[in-house]
Amino acid sequence: MDNGKRKGKRKRRNYKYYAVTFKLTAGQYKSLRNYCKARKTTPIKLIKKNISRFITAYEYEVPPELYLTENQLNLFDEFEEG
Repeated sequence: MDNGKRKGKRKRRNYKYYAVTFKLTAGQYKSLRNYCKARKTTPIKLIKKNISRFITAYEYEVPPELYLTENQLNLFDEFEEG
């Protein structure tokens, strides 16, 4: 009898992964290792956690206010108006 249950396992979704590399100085790497050892985590988990808001929020579209413009820094606009 079937009882509404599925037979067998569900097929796992195939994910596409990309490698991202960057360089650290010896001091930066030592600092990273020490921090991860103290927090009982890995460097990859630490980095992914810290950049998660950038790698999850803008998958399809970036809001227009986040784009840089030519005159991004306008320090003296306030003084010229008044």
